[in-house]
Amino acid sequence: MVKKKFNSMDITLFIIYALFGIFMFFVPVKIGDSNTIPIDHITNLVKKIPNYNFVFGIFMVLAGIAYAIKTKSWQKSKLHLVFFALKLVSLIFLFMYVTNKGPARIFEGDMLPLIWNGIMVSVTTIVPIGSVFLAFLTGFGLMEFIGVFMEPIMRPVFKTPGRSAVDAVASFVGSYSLALLITNRVYLEDTYTKKEAAIIATGFSTVSATFMIIVANTLNIMDYWLAYFWITLFVTFLVTAITARIFPLNRKPQEYYSGKEYVPEAKKKIAFSDAVDAGMTAFKNSGSLLSVIKENFIDGFKMALNIAPSLLGVGMIGLLLAEYTPIFHIIGYIFYPFTLITKVEEPLMVAQALGMSIAEMLLPAPIVANAGLGLIARMLVAIVSVSEILFFSASIPVMMGTEIPLKFSDYIIIWVERIILSIVISMPILYLFF
Repeated sequence: MVKKKFNSMDITLFIIYALFGIFMFFVPVKIGDSNTIPIDHITNLVKKIPNYNFVFGIFMVLAGIAYAIKTKSWQKSKLHLVFFALKLVSLIFLFMYVTNKGPARIFEGDMLPLIWNGIMVSVTTIVPIGSVFLAFLTGFGLMEFIGVFMEPIMRPVFKTPGRSAVDAVASFVGSYSLALLITNRVYLEDTYTKKEAAIIATGFSTVSATFMIIVANTLNIMDYWLAYFWITLFVTFLVTAITARIFPLNRKPQEYYSGKEYVPEAKKKIAFSDAVDAGMTAFKNSGSLLSVIKENFIDGFKMALNIAPSLLGVGMIGLLLAEYTPIFHIIGYIFYPFTLITKVEEPLMVAQALGMSIAEMLLPAPIVANAGLGLIARMLVAIVSVSEILFFSASIPVMMGTEIPLKFSDYIIIWVERIILSIVISMPILYLFF
């Protein structure tokens, strides 16, 4: 039985807050020609404000650099110093965007406009907006309630708590940036350990279904959308289950942000009353609605300030390196043996295209699409572009904006592991179904 310490008003508000949070993040609603989650509709509505992308983008880059200077972010580590320098580099691209001066190639649709409008402004808009509504998912007991039921699945498969299932769903249905906001917030509350937060960030925080649609359209596989979505979901999470057990993630310490030691939870039979009790206890211990929303918004806005200049600077440098240097073609040779043994069409081209995904997950798609490759090769690139998770134009700078303990070498090693595992796992499935 549920302990008799919660009145009917508490339970009613808990249910209302939970349902509202689920609706805002996980229930697609069709408005006009757009069928997406309410958070995305709100973001798109905001972005329709006249000159919004131009004005807001300039403000976020300049404010982000000012915030980095104020907080002295470069002092945290050598990696933070490098990213601070890259934030300063973003001023060059800001100047180009504002004055419309620079090489013509910079202003083509797949270069500066893509990074500015499609990534930097979009991400820095959705994070503060999403953080307001995030309170209803993370602040009033829903994660604790779900965590009780998901613990028997998440812990043995992914080595993470049951509540991390919310992060996983938030990425695929909503946004990796919002999922990372959830992960960081829960980590700072000493609810995830360092190891768990690192697994969740690098294993679940992939791009949303919205990005997947862009990839599918680019590769002309929308006729196979359902197969693409579910295969990608399966591959992404299976790869995460594997990477959680190998270096470097298996070496991360099982201790909390504050430094306190990890105590494994005792295995016990799951009861509905346990879930209700966990959820309602968290609800009672939360602050007022306005205070939780205010705290979440401030956290979200700070994260947006942290990542805005990085998204612009790192994203553009990545695209320029892909355009004018052979670096990503060289990186592609890492994956060539695996595309070769799995008999992918044009294995070297596909491997080199996948090498570009470290700069921006959307880069491999047009390369392969323009080459006119067959369905299986296009499906592979579409799947791996999502399951690889880590790329410098967006997800890595967002992770850098959190307190999650990941080093530069961790990002590179995990990215390589995820690409290789995704190729090896995806190809037998694709041969089976296509």
